[in-house]
Formats: sequence, C-alpha cells, structure tokens
Amino acid sequence: MRQLKTAWRRHPVVLTAFLLACAVFVFFAVRMTFAALYWADPARQNQTLEGWMTPGYVARSWDVPRETVLTWLGDAAPTGGRKTLAQIAQDKGVPLAQIIDQLHAALFAQKPPE
Repeated sequence: MRQLKTAWRRHPVVLTAFLLACAVFVFFAVRMTFAALYWADPARQNQTLEGWMTPGYVARSWDVPRETVLTWLGDAAPTGGRKTLAQIAQDKGVPLAQIIDQLHAALFAQKPPE
C-alpha cells in the first residue's frame, strides 16, 4: 500500500491514466464475455424472424454477413440508426409479413434448414 501512495505522489497523472485504461479494459472484457455467451446459446441461432429484430440481429442469428441481409432488404435497407424489420416495412409501405417472407426465402436459399 505504501508503494501505491508513493506512486500517487510522484506520478498522479500516469497512475490515473493507468487506472482509467484498466477500467476501460474491464468494461470491454465484460461486454465481450456477455456477447459471446448470448450468441453461443443455441436458442439464439436461426431464430424465427419477428418484427422487433434488426437486420444486424438477423445476420448474427443466422450467421450471415450484415451487408448480405441489407442487400436482401433492397431499397428498404436502413440508412441510419438501428431500424427494426417492422419499421423497415412501415417505411417501405408494405406489410411486415412480406419483409419477413422475403428474408426467409433468402435465408433458406443461402442456408437450408437442417
């Protein structure tokens, strides 16, 4: 403990920067661990498409690139922010079922059900 007090007196800026870097590291390590555990759950893989899902969520769930999902959505692809499939359907002026059917067809063509 005495060494820590000495280090604080001699180098307060360096010690503060080091502690801040440690805190940032811990934050991202915890975040990565929770994401890895979430997506490793078999219940999260190949989920049935629903209106609350974003194109990014669909891409992760079905293990396809996000850009591919956005391409399948065509001109309905969100240009900014995270839009759900329901919001994309509303913006395009089509029923949500049509967007979901379009994505299902593309997903099953690329990755047939097992």
